[in-house]
Amino acid sequence: MATTTTRRHFLQSLSAAGMFSVSSSLFCSPKTTRKPNIIFILADDLGYGDLGCYGQQAIQTPRLDQMAAEGLRFTQFYAGSTVCAPSRCCLMTGLHSGHARIRGNALVPLEQTDVTVAEILQERGYRTALIGKWGLGEEGTSGIPNQKGFDYFYGYLNQVHAHSYYPAFLWENEKQVPLRNKVIYSSNGYAQNVGSAAVERIDYTPDLFSSKAQEFVRLNASLPFFLTLAFTTPHANNEFALTADHGMETPDYGIYAEQPWPDAQKGHAAMITRMDQHIGLLFDLLKELDLDENTLVFFSSDNGPHKEGGFSPTFHDSNGPLRGIKRDLYEGGIRVPMIVRWPEHISPGSVCELPFAFWDILPTCAELSGAQNLTEVDGISLAPLLTGSHRKQKTHDYLYWEFHEGKASSQALRMGDWKSVRLDPRGALELYNMAQDIGEEHDVASQYPTIVHDMQSILAVARTENDYWPLKSAE
Repeated sequence: MATTTTRRHFLQSLSAAGMFSVSSSLFCSPKTTRKPNIIFILADDLGYGDLGCYGQQAIQTPRLDQMAAEGLRFTQFYAGSTVCAPSRCCLMTGLHSGHARIRGNALVPLEQTDVTVAEILQERGYRTALIGKWGLGEEGTSGIPNQKGFDYFYGYLNQVHAHSYYPAFLWENEKQVPLRNKVIYSSNGYAQNVGSAAVERIDYTPDLFSSKAQEFVRLNASLPFFLTLAFTTPHANNEFALTADHGMETPDYGIYAEQPWPDAQKGHAAMITRMDQHIGLLFDLLKELDLDENTLVFFSSDNGPHKEGGFSPTFHDSNGPLRGIKRDLYEGGIRVPMIVRWPEHISPGSVCELPFAFWDILPTCAELSGAQNLTEVDGISLAPLLTGSHRKQKTHDYLYWEFHEGKASSQALRMGDWKSVRLDPRGALELYNMAQDIGEEHDVASQYPTIVHDMQSILAVARTENDYWPLKSAE
């Protein structure tokens, strides 16, 4: 669905020095032709700067740092959106937010005609599971995980329900499974009896998700499997304020208990380190079961860091050098960590500076599974990068986002080194050079009218109309 720009200066920008280069020594030659197991681990509201391998100094993430040291770290990878539901829709369907069905955090489900990566892999003989947060279809709709390609589901359907780390129940497939927690509810103005705070805390859901993920891998060790492990860490529970003074809900502060930080910052750090430990247990299990070399593992976040529940993203520089946070289309809202590990295929310590995005995951997994005749998507397969044929790797003409939860709809476009942001469909286009201004501090639109014109031309055709999310102006 992408529109190709043929202007000479744009083509030159695609081959700008260093921008789209990958060292020929980065990738190993594959030693097996067996279909790989695929695990996609997704954090929730984790910032670009929240991991040690992306520059974090205070929060300890040794297993994810090890994953980066043993695999491939992307420096310019983008989420599907700047909030959870549309971002996850882009991840699942291979479409950017100008074409995806779900473009905001509303109760709009995926429909039967929306093809997910899980459905594609299921047809290729994969055993599939979604463990954690879904957010793409409520009970009784066409969008529940078991209707969208997942053989097994355990977790939250509703994103506000997912605020609570100690809920009264979770879903297992299409049934509610009670937990031992006791809660009080808040409607949150969104949906009744989903947002809650625990007054008796026993079952901590990230721990449950970790255990269920390990159980799924053990049960399916002899089959090709696809696991999406969607942690809610480190999203805030704003309803937790009913019983506490901040929303970073964790069993304890762990190694940060004695730090002279606000409790919300201790909780945030503890949540991330606990998730890191869970990921380490999963890697240990892959080695124990002799699945390590044939398991491709992705790790990323659904959008940038939040400023909720008493947490401050500036305290530990959660967005690193980037401008903006969750709900912004500046880099801090959409550029996210992405680490990929696949022993015997990807050389240790590899770094890729190419810009890619969530909608590339579906075609990547499809190609690696041997699937053919895909429906039209916006994504590009990263299989060449991941299998040693990096010189054959295609790149994007542009990356597109739109967001609708402010007074006006906003749009963003990445084209080579150039990034544009428009905060209102009738407003002026801001222009930034990502190679020179990663923090988006200098709007150079007035200096490059031809680039602005090309960006405006793409914005005019990059999206399809959507009844739920029309472009709206504040004027």
